[in-house]
Amino acid sequence: MPRNHRTARDCGGADHKIHRRRFLEGTVAGALSVSSFSGLFSIPAFAEQAMKQQKHVILLWLCGAPSQFETWDPKPGRPTAGPFRAIDTRLPGVRIGELMPRTATIMDRLAVIRSMKTSQKEHFQAIDLLTRGDSPRPPFIRPTLGSVLGQQLGQLDSPIPKFVLLDPCPEGNEFKAFKAGNWAGWLGAEYSPVRTGGEFRIENILRPEDLSNADHESREALRRFFGKKYENDRKSAAAGSLNAAYERVKGLMSCAHLFDLEKIPQKDRDRYGPGAFAQHVALSRHLVENGAPFVMVANGMSWDCHVLNHEIYQLLVPEVDQVIHTLITDLEQRGLLEKTLVIIMGEFGRTPNLNEGRGRDHYPDAWSLAMAGCGIKPGVVYGATDENGVDVAENPVDQRRLFATFFTALGMDPHQQYDLPGLPTFHRVEGQAEPIRELLL
Repeated sequence: MPRNHRTARDCGGADHKIHRRRFLEGTVAGALSVSSFSGLFSIPAFAEQAMKQQKHVILLWLCGAPSQFETWDPKPGRPTAGPFRAIDTRLPGVRIGELMPRTATIMDRLAVIRSMKTSQKEHFQAIDLLTRGDSPRPPFIRPTLGSVLGQQLGQLDSPIPKFVLLDPCPEGNEFKAFKAGNWAGWLGAEYSPVRTGGEFRIENILRPEDLSNADHESREALRRFFGKKYENDRKSAAAGSLNAAYERVKGLMSCAHLFDLEKIPQKDRDRYGPGAFAQHVALSRHLVENGAPFVMVANGMSWDCHVLNHEIYQLLVPEVDQVIHTLITDLEQRGLLEKTLVIIMGEFGRTPNLNEGRGRDHYPDAWSLAMAGCGIKPGVVYGATDENGVDVAENPVDQRRLFATFFTALGMDPHQQYDLPGLPTFHRVEGQAEPIRELLL
């Protein structure tokens, strides 16, 4: 039998055993049985201890792909630079675009990769690549990062959704189909994201006032009975996933208030900024503080500037600059940064030269992203591009090494092997890709 054998139904495997041990760490010394806890600890105290040990991830997804030239990797004085200057940061000798003055003051808390080099230049394929860590290989659908980490980092029996997607995209956006796609892959519906956005709360989730709690419970018991019977009679993994998704609705009902932006003090919300993206980032911090393991915040296709790149970036970059500064500072002040991995990225970069519409087109050959927090060494700039930003000059990084770095920073084995019935053996990160040690604590 292959090492760390897993099936689609018990996909926790060896890592879940490790997870349960970590869940119990720090509560008692020695080899006490679980049954002995009832006489020593209250359940709320036990849950609070587990929450203190939990790790989290906030992924700020800059949809459409931001330009590295106007953010992390400016080229002052070069023909590819554009009209914006480069400014000094808290890191001696490291400069970023002048539209990010707040971020410049906290560069000593960030880690930046300037040498991303990937293979896909169209949005759908690149988003799949950079959210899953590899291209899909039908019929095998690799789970997205949010689904994998939601499963691994989520607390047992917690009502908090394991993967939250805050997405203020308007209806009709062309990338809606992607965002509603098969996020969880073979992990099943239980690990798909709970998606909300725009309204800053989850609508239609609370029990109607004219439905008593007893009636609601009896209806749920009946649904559970027939759902389980259908699953067992047909031996259907799909039905099992659907039942799991229904089960989490009850937990979601109990924590719906955490998605209500009005529950966050106005002064805290104001610090993030007035825009929808900024307010969703404020909500992401609130959710993480209350136990959400993985929160992804998306912001439409704003960064896909094929025309008037410089003019539009004068509006876009200051908002994300304020958001980054506020989020990192907020997490640090609340004692959350050391256990929360923050990732700031899109699906690729932008071309060195402008097109006829004074825009920058898709460019996966040399681009940048940033990280901070859990397991990441602060104040590091890794890799470099050439003088015009056309190609990577030092330490190229592809999506596999990037994902290996994410997993290692969170204390997970990036080479974990899986064995699913009817599918080839695969790993959490393929190709024995090594994490970027220079970025890890």
